[in-house]
Amino acid sequence: MEEMAMGFRFFPTEEELISFYLHSKLELEDDDKASNIHRVIPILDIYRLDPWQLPSHCGELCHGDTEQWFFFMPRQEREVRGGRPSRTTASGYWKATGSPSHVYSSENKVIGVKKSMVFYNGKAPTGRKTKWKMNEYRAIKEDPTSSTPMLRHEMCLCRVYVVSGSSRAFDRRPTSAAETSSAGDVK
Repeated sequence: MEEMAMGFRFFPTEEELISFYLHSKLELEDDDKASNIHRVIPILDIYRLDPWQLPSHCGELCHGDTEQWFFFMPRQEREVRGGRPSRTTASGYWKATGSPSHVYSSENKVIGVKKSMVFYNGKAPTGRKTKWKMNEYRAIKEDPTSSTPMLRHEMCLCRVYVVSGSSRAFDRRPTSAAETSSAGDVK
């Protein structure tokens, strides 16, 4: 295994997760490039494990990260047949919070969709909310012949983390020029 420089930390933006990693994974045919991406973001059916088991399955270059873990999640068989995904694990379930939101590129173009989820211990609807959260990212298919964007469902990228009480950069929504005062402070 190749050694990483002291201080290496994998902390991508949402734009990088979708426009580089997820798009690369969806388009990759070269096994060498795929194995390099899997060293950071492995393919894993995360719903077969409880969230506290996931850090031990993260990519080899992200072992030791105590804040966030990334996984490519293949489309479930029941989704292929038109059903809803099963988000239950042995001890609980992932519940979507709020509505899915768009992820924008630096050019202010919609490049994907983010769905946020919280893990609950127990069975629905009486489960107990935990501090485990997940953001599920899906890419938008580029189709110049259609004006309607289409989601790519064959694979999504998941960011799993434990809520710490402090706001993380990937949790905050970008500010627009209208929300910023002339002094540069966010209102």
